[in-house]
This record gives sequence, C-alpha cells and structure tokens, in this order.
Amino acid sequence: MLPSGEQIAIAHGDQRAVITQVGATLRTFVKGGVPVIEGFAADELPDGAHGQIMYPWPNRLAPEAWSFSGRTAVPSVDDHATATAIHGLVRWRPFEIEMVNQNRCVLSLLLHPSPEYPFASEIAVAYHLGSLGLTVTATVTNRDDVPIPVGVGFHPYLAVTTTTIDGAELEVPARAFVAANERLLPTGEILPVAGHAVDFSVAKSVNGHELNVTYTELVRDDTGLSTVQLRDRHGAMVELQVDRTFPYLQVYTGDQLPPGRRRTSIGVEPMTCPPEALRSGKDVIVLEPGQHWAGSWRLRRLEP
Repeated sequence: MLPSGEQIAIAHGDQRAVITQVGATLRTFVKGGVPVIEGFAADELPDGAHGQIMYPWPNRLAPEAWSFSGRTAVPSVDDHATATAIHGLVRWRPFEIEMVNQNRCVLSLLLHPSPEYPFASEIAVAYHLGSLGLTVTATVTNRDDVPIPVGVGFHPYLAVTTTTIDGAELEVPARAFVAANERLLPTGEILPVAGHAVDFSVAKSVNGHELNVTYTELVRDDTGLSTVQLRDRHGAMVELQVDRTFPYLQVYTGDQLPPGRRRTSIGVEPMTCPPEALRSGKDVIVLEPGQHWAGSWRLRRLEP
C-alpha cells in the first residue's frame, strides 16, 4: 500500500503522467523523459503541496468562524507558521477512480459536510494528455439543498532542468497583485504590478526574488487563455495556461521549503479566487442545489 494510494499512469506520444488516488494528485509529468513538473516518488508524501488539488478553498483561510446559507464553518489551522487553514480539505482524501484509458483518467470525491465546511459537494477532476500537453478539468457539483460557496485551485510546481531556479526567467502576464499581510492574508488592496519588484509581466530573471504572490487581472489571448512561461538557463521552457474560470495565480519560488526542495522549481497555482474568499466573498463561486461549475488549465514543455 503506497502512501498516496493507487497510481494511475496515462500516456500520449513521449508524454507520461502519473496521478494518485489520494487527493487526485498529479505526482509526475514528463515529456521525452524530461520533467514538466517537479513531482515526488511513489513511496513519498507530496511535501509543499506538490501537485495537489485545493478544494473547497485554495490558498489560505483564517481560522475564525464564517457563515453562508445559514450554516457556520470553523476552519482548523494546519499551516502553523501563518496560523491559517491552507489549501482546503481534499488533499489527503482518497478519490473514486471513475475512468482510465491510455491518455485520460477521471477521479471524483463526494465531500460530506463537516465543521470546517458544512456543505455537501462533489468534485471531479479529469487529466488528459494530448498534442497540447496535459489538460486538467475540474467539475464541481452542489450536492446540498442550499446554495454553497466554493473555490478551486491546483498546486503544480513548474520544473527546470537545472539544480535550482537561479538563472531562470519567468513571465506572469498579470496587471495586478493582491496585497497581503504577514500571514499572507489579503489586506483588501489590489495593487498594480507596475513599479513593484513582483512585476513579471515581461519575462525577467528570478534571481534575487522571493515570490509568494497572488496575481490577478491576467492578460489573455483571443481564446481567453492566460499563459505563464518559465525558461531555465539552458533554454528549456515550461508553459502553464489557464482559462477564464481561473482569474488568479499564486506564484511561489519555494524559499520556505526544506533543503533539497528550496528554489528547485516554481509553484504556479491556478485559483478561482484569492485567499480568504469563503469569508470575504471575493470572486467565490456560488452554486445552487444541483448546479455545476467547470474550469480547465493546461501544462506543457516547449522545445527550446
């Protein structure tokens, strides 16, 4: 019995990915034998939330009580450094494996009400390998009899072919970022990136930059996609794209991770809402009973 449960392998051409039963986590993704994400071994737990799904809230939530539809939730602190509840409730839960074929799999989880989130909902996640890389689609359904608030996020770490991210260039097409306090919770301000050190709207070196930033007001192409690119000093490039359902990106250079993981990759986290959204209501998804929501993002390695 592996710590993350059953391992689901999918493939397309020279692309390979492994998704775990526990958390429906993206454990590995390689193209031509070269990692697209920084993953973890089959006998390990995903440290630093590597490849995990963040649901029913992404990022951080203060542990004080909040209410919706006449029900009260009290989140539990699990990030003690910031005294917050981090990345939701499904990361360590076994999902049902709904479907597996050569290049696609679907996993789902019925999340029952709890003191931390007193609503019934279902999340299904499809991983699909194809000519455009790995496409990940999440579908959320309200299984309760009252309106429910939800947020969705994912936590991939973009890989480099070097031992650290030093010398790499990052491009994050965002016009603004969410100002945060020392606990990394929003202050209520949305600030323009222009004139700030966190401005990566044009590709620039990550040397000397420690990022743990929520970006927003994403610049998109005519199809609605916003594209983040990471190019290492050898010229290898990884690209992450989000559709319009993900208006936020958390970018994390891993400076607080343990030795061996510190600044070895960059977390680029698609999010439907900012931190604290279930309490603030900011861009939270509200689903009526039986209503569905779906959103997609994509990962691929580009040839140098």
